[in-house]
Amino acid sequence: MKFWQKICLFSILTFVIIFNAASIMVIERNHSKMLQQEINNTLSANMSINSSVNAVVPILRIYDSIDYEKTVLTNIANEFVRRSSDQGSYLEIADDKDKTVFSNLDFSMPAAREERKELEPGEIKYILRDIGERTLLFTANVMDINQKSYIFTYIKDVTPLYTERMDQYTFFAQMDIVACLIYIIVMFFISKGLTKPIETMVRTAKEIAQGDFSERVQLKSRDEIGVLATNFNEMAAVVEDKINELERNNGEKQRFINNITHELKTPLTSIIGYANYMRSTKYDETTFLEGLNAIYSEGKRLEALATKLMDLILLKDHQFQMKPDNLKDIVTELEPSLKPIVAPKGIQLELECEDCRLPLEKDLIKIVIFNLVDNAVKASGEGSKVVIRTLERSGSCVLEVADEGSGIPREHLDKIFEPFYMADKARTRNNNGAGLGLSICRSIASIHHAEIEVDSEVQAGTAIRIVFPQPQEGSEVKP
Repeated sequence: MKFWQKICLFSILTFVIIFNAASIMVIERNHSKMLQQEINNTLSANMSINSSVNAVVPILRIYDSIDYEKTVLTNIANEFVRRSSDQGSYLEIADDKDKTVFSNLDFSMPAAREERKELEPGEIKYILRDIGERTLLFTANVMDINQKSYIFTYIKDVTPLYTERMDQYTFFAQMDIVACLIYIIVMFFISKGLTKPIETMVRTAKEIAQGDFSERVQLKSRDEIGVLATNFNEMAAVVEDKINELERNNGEKQRFINNITHELKTPLTSIIGYANYMRSTKYDETTFLEGLNAIYSEGKRLEALATKLMDLILLKDHQFQMKPDNLKDIVTELEPSLKPIVAPKGIQLELECEDCRLPLEKDLIKIVIFNLVDNAVKASGEGSKVVIRTLERSGSCVLEVADEGSGIPREHLDKIFEPFYMADKARTRNNNGAGLGLSICRSIASIHHAEIEVDSEVQAGTAIRIVFPQPQEGSEVKP
């Protein structure tokens, strides 16, 4: 059963139960009040007869004649019946021998008369009886006159009260059917309207489950369902971002595998080819030296690739303890190791360093500087200049390496930090590059919670800056 059907069904059941119960209670309460009022009126009429008889009792005692008593009682009864305009009223007077003194009954009395049993003077008993198709209210009291007892039975026809109750139930049944039909129709549209946003979310969820992660619920309601729709859209956005991130990561991993396979295949092919050539060719010193040089060059290339890969693995699988240090001191300490890199091309290495103290991992910073300088040298021409700067900027420490080389085209700037990505593949391969240096720098910057900025212009040079924040000293940072 659908949710809107449950809402409709349970609301209808609740309405029917409450409406019927309330209506029955109202009808029964109204009937009980009218019946009680009729009982009170009948008892009052009985007491009125009793009062009339009590008024003539002294006279009856003077005459002390049974015939006279019966005549007086009959006259009183006739006068009461005459004054009563209601044809549903009856009076019966009987003596202590159960002989009728007066009666205007038009029906037969029942054999059992519970209301007349054990009557005491001044006491009135009443009972309701169904006689034929009528419901009658019997009231009875006893009076002692000249040592004789007379039973006065006043009877009231209350059938109209019960007829009225049945008429009310009939009318209620008709109104109940009409009200229920109207309520069913109204609740059908209300339940469909209330659950329509939920159905919209269900359809959206199905579309998202089928792969359309850009789908969103279009609701402007401010109630709980609107809040649910908003949270649903936020969840869908997070899922979409995660899926896109996973797809990007998966694509990067696949490119990484393809690139590393290619990078390994090229030098191995050269090594195997030269080795096989030297094995199958007669010894010639010139050819032998050329082959050894090629094998050595390709081996060094494999070694450099393995070192870079080990650096990447190390950065991802280890934790590092940051210690306060000075960027200027690290650059100065590393300067002698950098000169052999710039010397073959006659490149001038300049240091423009200011004191910049911050928590960092010294060995990782050396790796960053070495890789940035190495890339700058590969991009620079002979006799150019490479500058290393350390400075403070807006409360942050900045490490910058700038060159006057070929620069990076704008369309490549957002990809240069991907593993094995090379904007100029021919130049990089000629310099035994594998496209891992900037990827390593990005990982190290992430470990230090730093940001990398790149300014580059084709044929004008490139400046790469790493902006370090100022975290708490001695904090342990995870990659």
